[in-house]
Amino acid sequence: MTDKLIIFDTTLRDGEQSPGASMTRDEKLRIARQLERLKVDVIEAGFAASSNGDFEAVKAIAAAVKDSVICSLARANDRDIGRAADALEGANAGRIHTFIATSALHMEMKLRMTPDEVFEQSKRSVRYARNRVADVEFSPEDGYRSDPDFLCRVLEAVINEGATTINIPDTVGYAVPELYGNFIKNLRERIPNSDKAIWSVHCHNDLGMAVANSLAGVQIGGARQVECTINGLGERAGNCSLEEVVMAVRTRRDYFKLDVGVDISQIVPASKMVSQTTGFLIQPNKAVVGANAFAHASGIHQDGVLKARDTYEIMRAEDVGWSANKIVLGKLSGRNAFKQRLIELGISLESEADINTAFAKFKELADRKSEIFDEDILSLVNADGFSSGADMFSLVSLAQHSETGEQPEATVVFQAEGVEKAATSSGNGPVDASLKAIESHVKSGAEMMLYSVNAITSGSTESQGEVTVRLQHSGRVVNGVGADPDIVVASAKAYLSALSKLYGTADRVAAQG
Repeated sequence: MTDKLIIFDTTLRDGEQSPGASMTRDEKLRIARQLERLKVDVIEAGFAASSNGDFEAVKAIAAAVKDSVICSLARANDRDIGRAADALEGANAGRIHTFIATSALHMEMKLRMTPDEVFEQSKRSVRYARNRVADVEFSPEDGYRSDPDFLCRVLEAVINEGATTINIPDTVGYAVPELYGNFIKNLRERIPNSDKAIWSVHCHNDLGMAVANSLAGVQIGGARQVECTINGLGERAGNCSLEEVVMAVRTRRDYFKLDVGVDISQIVPASKMVSQTTGFLIQPNKAVVGANAFAHASGIHQDGVLKARDTYEIMRAEDVGWSANKIVLGKLSGRNAFKQRLIELGISLESEADINTAFAKFKELADRKSEIFDEDILSLVNADGFSSGADMFSLVSLAQHSETGEQPEATVVFQAEGVEKAATSSGNGPVDASLKAIESHVKSGAEMMLYSVNAITSGSTESQGEVTVRLQHSGRVVNGVGADPDIVVASAKAYLSALSKLYGTADRVAAQG
């Protein structure tokens, strides 16, 4: 007999809490559609009460995605729960995920509430949420560091109030696998009505054990839902990685004896989409989705794989969505073929004008680059923001001059809120000169925390360069992504993209870790 493991993806909520990883409504919607294609069971679409933008994103995803449960986070108060319920009205299946801290440290220092007050607030919030939707998840924030006796009291009460899923977060990544698994096992054994709810795990990766802890919570503790993110995206050291959990359970089905409903062929496409949208690059040696995950450099390994693949490979690269870069379109391709490829890649542009703009950019790229791959198309749409509305700043043209022994100089023409501006500056290199030219006009005063260049496809100097720029100003951290065969142009695009986000309205309320 086997059980099914529920995959709860929180890339769009907890993953978005990574500094600079905030996404627009349309970016979230595009990723949600890919998660639906991936066949995750539950998509935590956002924190509806945190901002109007997040409310609209949850609402749009609830209306568009039909094959996954759509969930919104809510603090344990009527306002948050009401906003979540309103955002989920159009969902085929909606879930409210409400939480309140239960550790002594959090209750005293953060909430300024007594245990009895937290107990009553927990019951009231679940009762109200259950009046709005049938599917309610409850999380005791910092649950792993909470007193077990108090936690049992709270969890028994919220199950009586109608909570259908109980999630035990290791909010700060403090757990170790055996102890965490036994912690959940003991809770389930001590709480009389524990069988009335599905038990869930939510682990952070501060000590590098998020996946191991989650799997221990499943195997030892009896949890049947894992909360995770694509690429392990998340604040601090990140969250439990969806692709690692899914492939561990599938590969070692002999041990876990669990089924997952995920379409694993969509793992790599989802990984690339999240990476390109957020600007968070994937380390080459990352399990399952890293560029080197199925590479063999050792002569002994290469010889073994050639003779019998399973000598050194426990998974097949093509099963999780890896394939040789395939030319899908070229400069002779027509608009309909381009539009169809966007659909196949999960890219939904809102208007014919957006499609026309994207197609024009594609033709421009095809004139400069003889081979166009799926990654190029994804980057073209993600970096140039066709589906996320007009940016406050956008590049018009760039001219730069550099030679050995001379200080480089750049002139950048860009649009600022629809008005064309030109600026010239010198710098230590053409990239430095270009960004200084932009900054000389904008005068943002932002600190650059990261500048990163990545080749979108491998094997050719003709590849587009994808540049990520991370800026910080007045406590806000934003990422900008730009792509172009010319690294200097890609850098200017990335900087302008980051400035657009920096000047945009994105006030958010901090959510659960």
